[in-house]
Amino acid sequence: MSAAQSSAQSQPTLSFDELKSRLEPFEQTHLLRFWDSLDSDQQSRLSEQIAQVDFARLKTLIEGKDKSVDFGELAARATMPQAVASDGSGCDWTLYDAQKRGEEALRAGEIATVLVAGGQGTRLGFDQPKGMFPVGPVSERTLFQFFADRLIAAGEKYGVDVPLYLMTSEATHAETRRYFEENNYLGLKPEQVTIFQQGTMPAVDAETGQVLLAEKGSLALSPDGHGGTLRALSRNGCMEEMRKNGRKHLFYFQVDNPLVGLCDPVFIGHHLLASSEMTTQVIRKRYPTEKVGNVVEIDGQTQIIEYSDLPDSAAEMTNADGSLKLWAGNIAVHLFDLDFLERMLEQDTSLPIHRANKKVAHVDADGQLVTPDSPNATKFEQFIFDLLPNAKNTIVCEANPAEAFAPVKNANGAATDTPELAQQAICDLHRGWLRSCGVTVDDSVKVEINPRFAMDQDELCEKLRQSGDSDGEQSISSDRYFS
Repeated sequence: MSAAQSSAQSQPTLSFDELKSRLEPFEQTHLLRFWDSLDSDQQSRLSEQIAQVDFARLKTLIEGKDKSVDFGELAARATMPQAVASDGSGCDWTLYDAQKRGEEALRAGEIATVLVAGGQGTRLGFDQPKGMFPVGPVSERTLFQFFADRLIAAGEKYGVDVPLYLMTSEATHAETRRYFEENNYLGLKPEQVTIFQQGTMPAVDAETGQVLLAEKGSLALSPDGHGGTLRALSRNGCMEEMRKNGRKHLFYFQVDNPLVGLCDPVFIGHHLLASSEMTTQVIRKRYPTEKVGNVVEIDGQTQIIEYSDLPDSAAEMTNADGSLKLWAGNIAVHLFDLDFLERMLEQDTSLPIHRANKKVAHVDADGQLVTPDSPNATKFEQFIFDLLPNAKNTIVCEANPAEAFAPVKNANGAATDTPELAQQAICDLHRGWLRSCGVTVDDSVKVEINPRFAMDQDELCEKLRQSGDSDGEQSISSDRYFS
């Protein structure tokens, strides 16, 4: 599959009678009330949208017949799953063993990556896909560039092109694809990048269960959540391509974290040495109600309780020593075995549905646009981490947040997760690397190290020794970008 192949083939346009026949059993024929006023392109679009909706499944969701979950009761029974600490304790192998095993998998070409990049930068005050946000403290590299540089560096180090499967949404797809094409795929090979679009779910009226129309010829659709990644990979031929090219494991990450340890051999090694089907990276929560998923074990199964589902009373539970009982925060970095993902594809109901009450603009029976002042609709989405209870031998790996987690979510001025804080974290990390190599750097100096120059502290020290910087240049007194 080339980078240009970014979505599945369109559905054929169904006739009015075919669509009506499909909708009647589910009492959704109102979706066709404006059919005669639509032109052929609009009819084709509406037909394709309707054809892609599983109305039988939607009916089950509307009627609330899917399995409901009492998260408070679950949290009360929760314990911590097997966890490998950031210092390597908690497992039967060493950090060296993990790194060696992870590097073997990388050199063998067994690793693929999937980047979830469907979000706009709205909360950042940025009107483009979030991946195009400039986050480099000195270079002003975008988030996309951070990840591309990391993959290029890994390719050079391990002698293999690590593929990037990049999942967009309807809101970000065209602009993301254009950005990569116009910027020479950020140095990656075009055949190394596959851009595809995630699925959608229709929003339904909260009172009647009727699917809403955003326009006379279009359903009110929203992304189906990062839980739709697996189906989208399959629908767009990505799973088949991975298998054909000998990939065995899929590294999953999201677009807002420039410090993600993409293709970190130690993380990969822990996964492989544990024979885990799904491994999750975590950090220690900074405070009980931090807005991260809570990684727990319940009845022998690892799972994640999303912060929005966890009662405060459960989040604040402590151990005898006063430490948080549920301390492990999900940072949306996972490693999957492809065999496991293919097994899950055969179980269509393997991921539960999460509901959200939202304000959704729509057209009424007279074709007039209605912009509600309060939540009027139910949106449905799935979360990729809900695969955890189905996986065998799961482990969680603790990461040092100073090295692995600096999310860019909120505009500067917010208390957490801002570009300024992320840039500060990047500089702090890289100043620490330099100091470990014997270079003096003042805290006021911004430094940024491109992974194509050095992927880690050890590689940096070796580079500086080769260049003479660690012996000759004992201090850095102005902002510097190592590339």
